[in-house]
Amino acid sequence: MTFYNEIKKYNWDEVSEQIYSKTAQDVEKALAKNQIDLVDFQALISPAATPFLEQIAQKSMQLTQNRFGKTIQMYIPLYLSNACTNTCVYCGFNHKNVFDRKILNKAEVLEEAKHIRKLGFEHVLLVTGEDQNQCGVAYLSEMMEEIREMFSLISLEVQPLKVDEYRRLTNHGLNTVYVYQETYNEKNYKVYHPSGKKSNYQYRLETPDRLGQAGVHKIGLGCLLGLEDWRVDTFFTALHLQYLEKKYWQTKYSLSFPRLRPSAGGFQPKSITTEKDLLQLMGAYRIFNQHVELSLSTRESAKFRDNSLKLGPTSYSAGSKTNPEGYSAPEESLEQFSINDERSPKEIEQMIRSKGYEVVWKDWDSYMQL
Repeated sequence: MTFYNEIKKYNWDEVSEQIYSKTAQDVEKALAKNQIDLVDFQALISPAATPFLEQIAQKSMQLTQNRFGKTIQMYIPLYLSNACTNTCVYCGFNHKNVFDRKILNKAEVLEEAKHIRKLGFEHVLLVTGEDQNQCGVAYLSEMMEEIREMFSLISLEVQPLKVDEYRRLTNHGLNTVYVYQETYNEKNYKVYHPSGKKSNYQYRLETPDRLGQAGVHKIGLGCLLGLEDWRVDTFFTALHLQYLEKKYWQTKYSLSFPRLRPSAGGFQPKSITTEKDLLQLMGAYRIFNQHVELSLSTRESAKFRDNSLKLGPTSYSAGSKTNPEGYSAPEESLEQFSINDERSPKEIEQMIRSKGYEVVWKDWDSYMQL
């Protein structure tokens, strides 16, 4: 039994109807509870909750401070490659896009890592396009081993792997894996992922199950905001989170809110998620789950990230580059998408401290996982 069996119990259109039928009374009822369920979560992400945005934000801030204190963890992506065998219509790394592909060797990865360490980061997120042949487990193991002594925490955002492959990577310092379903709408999933291994909806959906079985310390979930109705997709993300926490209770979890950004290919979002929508969503997630980590990346504007700092997020990226050699040779390869907040890590740190929060560059040492 996996989450695929669980999600089959739900109908996309019926869930949509449930969300859009919520009333102001449903929202007030949810806000009055100490612990909400999925029905209450539907109310908090519904259009009926829009007038309650201030109350949602205030409750989210209180719950976040109670659980995490006034701290923001810092991380940064390191792109190992832009080679990809998928044809995701919204992604700059689409296999059909014509440009010179780049796969970093050990010397180049080490150079990138040195630049990142100089910026102060202890948490690095290794990212690749999805190319199992050129950037599979052997390659990932080799690159992780090359830099593991430089960082206290290594995360991955790569192609879905098998249980034994994830176990193998934990021996090379793997702490966290982020895997986004992009959309939980199985009917339309193939429209956005027409070919390549990623076109297999079920295999991707069951990746967090394999991560849980492999004993990976933390799993990051999310959907790509802009493909389908954000309210419905994020309900299924919440359902996924609830399922995983019950089944793999020893694992930690985080949620991200990636909104579509400009990339090669010029894909236009089907569904618009505004900053106001995103603020509502973050607050609803925090009220639904007081322990999950919430990550807000440089996809968002500097103004929005500044204003959202106290309202639920627990981790920020800064100074991000979305192309291989982005830190050591920034003009040499194509970026996956353009970032929005272009401030330096030092500027982000100063902003966070100015709001009375502590910047956490080093959350913990990897030996503490043993």
